[in-house]
Amino acid sequence: MENKTLDPDRILATIHQLENRINDRFPNSGLKKVCHDFYQIATESKVRAAKIAKPDIPLRLMSFLIIGIGLGGLVYSISLADFKMENNTVTNLITLAEAIFNDLMLIGAAIFFLVTIEVRVKRKRAIKRLNELRNIAHVVDMHQLTKDPSRIGGGKNNTVHSPKVEMTLHELQRYLDYCSEMMSLVAKVAAIYSQSMPDDVVVRSVNEIESLTTGLSRKIWQKIVILQELEKSN
Repeated sequence: MENKTLDPDRILATIHQLENRINDRFPNSGLKKVCHDFYQIATESKVRAAKIAKPDIPLRLMSFLIIGIGLGGLVYSISLADFKMENNTVTNLITLAEAIFNDLMLIGAAIFFLVTIEVRVKRKRAIKRLNELRNIAHVVDMHQLTKDPSRIGGGKNNTVHSPKVEMTLHELQRYLDYCSEMMSLVAKVAAIYSQSMPDDVVVRSVNEIESLTTGLSRKIWQKIVILQELEKSN
């Protein structure tokens, strides 16, 4: 049967290979350091996503214990009530019933809070790590931002403060290609979290990261296409 899930180990291997490829061509570049940091975050994400996928036994036991104590207290308090009509007026019985109803509502709200606390704790952890990946995508975009094909060879209309692109046409094309690959891998690492925890909030955040990286990668590929046209014309 074909495996339909992402393999974190293969994703890590691909990121590590990308880091080596960047190091071969641009050993002293900031992009190489970004890829190295990304690899560290991806390694941590593998461990954290696996932990999120597992049940939090201590938290569940604590929740069940508190729920049991609350239900036990409710049953005990009800057992002390006197429901005999000869000892109570209708008004007293209505007041007692209202008090029990209020207790049931509070117990129900408490049970809902405790039952869902594990999901909310895991969701918070996942969102925090997904924000790290979102930041990586923006950092990669900052590195490609000034890599404009029109500035190859110094640029005739450059000013003193214009960013200098000291790369050949082929080198710039490879640099932008590495940026695009890293964007795609950021989305793949993010998808590990939605795979481990298919929660609506987490899935929505992962989809937002995928949309972000796709949009940023599209900008990069526009530059690559221009470079390919320049290469053909030379």
